[in-house]
Amino acid sequence: MADAKVIPFDDDRSRSGAARRRSVLPGSGRGQAPAGPGAAPVSALRGAQEPVVGAQEATSPEETHEVSGRAGWDRRIAGGLAFLRRRVTGDYDVDEFGYDKELTDQVLMSMLRPLADKYFRVEVKGIENIPSDGGALIVANHSGTLPLDGLMLQVAVHDNHPAERHLRLLAADLVFMLPVVNELARKAGHTLACAEDAERLLQRGEVVGVMPEGFKGIGKPFGERYKLQRFGRGGFVSTALRAGVPIVPCSIVGAEEIYPMIGNSKTLARVLGVPYFPITPTFPWLGPLGAVPLPTKWTIQFGEPIPTDGYPPEAAEDPMLMFNLTDQVREQIQHTLYKLLVQRRSVFF
Repeated sequence: MADAKVIPFDDDRSRSGAARRRSVLPGSGRGQAPAGPGAAPVSALRGAQEPVVGAQEATSPEETHEVSGRAGWDRRIAGGLAFLRRRVTGDYDVDEFGYDKELTDQVLMSMLRPLADKYFRVEVKGIENIPSDGGALIVANHSGTLPLDGLMLQVAVHDNHPAERHLRLLAADLVFMLPVVNELARKAGHTLACAEDAERLLQRGEVVGVMPEGFKGIGKPFGERYKLQRFGRGGFVSTALRAGVPIVPCSIVGAEEIYPMIGNSKTLARVLGVPYFPITPTFPWLGPLGAVPLPTKWTIQFGEPIPTDGYPPEAAEDPMLMFNLTDQVREQIQHTLYKLLVQRRSVFF
């Protein structure tokens, strides 16, 4: 028998062969890497030789935010173009009163929202007193020389109510006699302040807003601020009784000071055909700049609703009941106004 050849463990050929065997990865069909204290894990070897799936797609948080921002702007542009296309082609809905919900949500509300949130910083309280569905009549005080309080009330209801309800305001005849204002008021959902229109809206389950003081409230002098004027003959109570909807008293603080009315030029008012021509510390002395309202801090509070569905149908014709309910609503609004004024730290803060 031939002599056996002894190969020492530290032979170079042995080390090189073992190294070659360790370099063979499982699954390659060429061998298995040995396990041992000094052997590298298979996963580590695989990670060193194979690219990690998705490594090229990894991005930093800043890049992710930039991509999402671009996607957001793309969606906005696409939505804006679709909106313009529907406007051009006439593919949008308008109800029997001229209310354009899409235009109101996407354009008119977007224009009024900065004025409410940033300029007047409107604080809303008691929004839960407006029902989530069904009709309701919101009765509010009226002030401010120009009717900005109605517009801010509309934004407050839509943006703060969980159901994003739309407020349908009842406006005076003068609003619908002005060329541009007439069209915008109709598109925003306003309608003529008459019992027939109000009752139809309430029976359809809409939230309707009325300011019974009318021009007596909005055009009162600064010395009589936050003193409610007469609420008329209680027509709004009769409408709520016929529709069987709750009456929600609403108190607005902050609107009285946006245009402090220190005088009224009755001659100019008659010439222009308007109820009053206001004179304020800035108007007409500063020209168009005097028409900029002062940045007062507003609070809008909705009070406890007064139910009307428990009365019989003939209650709408009872003058004593209408007088009592009208007085109850007026007193609740006036009491809340005084309470909010006591709590207010400053006109502007």
